[in-house]
Amino acid sequence: MGFVTKHWSDFGVNVVAQNNVNFLSTTPGNDISIRKLPEVEFNQREHQVDVASLPFWVSLDSSAGSLRRSQNLFQTRQFVERLDFAPRISTVLHLPGIQIVPSFGIRETSYESSAVSPGIFTGQNILRSSRDAKVDVILPSLEKIFNVPNWIGSKVKHVIEPRITYQYTGGIDNFNRIIRFDETDLLSNTNQVEFSLNNRLLSKDQNGTVTDFVNWQLLYDRYFDPTFGGAIIPGQRNVIQSSLDLTGYGFLDGARRSSPIASVLRVQSRVGLEWRTDYDPLFHRFANSSLSVDGRYKQYHVSVGQSHVSTNPVIAPSANQFRGVFSYGSDTRKGLSFGFSAYYDYLKGVMQYSQTQVTYNTDCCGLSVQYGRFNLGTRDESQFRVSFAVANIGTFGTLKRQENIF
Repeated sequence: MGFVTKHWSDFGVNVVAQNNVNFLSTTPGNDISIRKLPEVEFNQREHQVDVASLPFWVSLDSSAGSLRRSQNLFQTRQFVERLDFAPRISTVLHLPGIQIVPSFGIRETSYESSAVSPGIFTGQNILRSSRDAKVDVILPSLEKIFNVPNWIGSKVKHVIEPRITYQYTGGIDNFNRIIRFDETDLLSNTNQVEFSLNNRLLSKDQNGTVTDFVNWQLLYDRYFDPTFGGAIIPGQRNVIQSSLDLTGYGFLDGARRSSPIASVLRVQSRVGLEWRTDYDPLFHRFANSSLSVDGRYKQYHVSVGQSHVSTNPVIAPSANQFRGVFSYGSDTRKGLSFGFSAYYDYLKGVMQYSQTQVTYNTDCCGLSVQYGRFNLGTRDESQFRVSFAVANIGTFGTLKRQENIF
């Protein structure tokens, strides 16, 4: 991926050229390739305009690009033009103890190609036109201050923040004819209301510094249109914008009137904790869970986590994976630094991945050596990566920044 970005005032322009390849197996050609060559985005952040003493905020998202999707069973033309234009306007109304934030938007997206059926495309142009209205109702918060032990702070405030959000999107009667390139193409009709309850513990230390010590948010959606305008295909995994806005775990394998209850718990202290889980009231069980705990002491860092997926196999295969990371130092620390990470599949009883790295830095340069071991069934191999860094010049080698263990 290569990109150029320019921001000024409330505006921004991005130009990107990108090729994203998802390898489904080790079989040659069994992959999904999505290319943008190039795509230009023009955006305007919310800009305030006052009309008769009532504030309005106007924003804009737009893009134009040449795209291509290729995979084992089908491929589009080399260059498929896509134009997207989405202005939005919002305001706020203040009532005693309540804030109401309505917003209205349109979205026009033009494609040079469309899908006739799964895997079969035509050069016929298609226009997706949507209209949406959204109303956020921010209800009064409940607060209480407590005295707490000194290691937490001088005082703690417990805040309960309820919110109700209604959203309607209509006009998309051709969802299954849209070619999927990225999240822009996941917009569908919806008529839903979301209930949110956020619990926060705010701690204040002796110096008056306030920290969001604990944050626990619960989210639940109720769908008045269970098929999302016909976008849902029964018996298979369906991914649409409405489900992604709620949780990163998939749950749509057919028509539904209620979503899972998504829970996100975060604790920020000397030891950090994050626990995400989805409880599905349709099947009366916890469908997904992801827990991570990490802590740092001087140059030492320890992180452990577990991910558990137990849902319909059509949506995602069952999984129960444990991970752990231990490191000393950092990639820029002078002298010796080292780290180790491992991922263990509990269901298969297999160490899927382990990684060890040693880094040594001097005043002018640094050397990093990494050894990794994969055991993913179809992929069983070892890898060595090396990088050599020179201060103020760059890094050379096979160990990329995103693969660094620190």
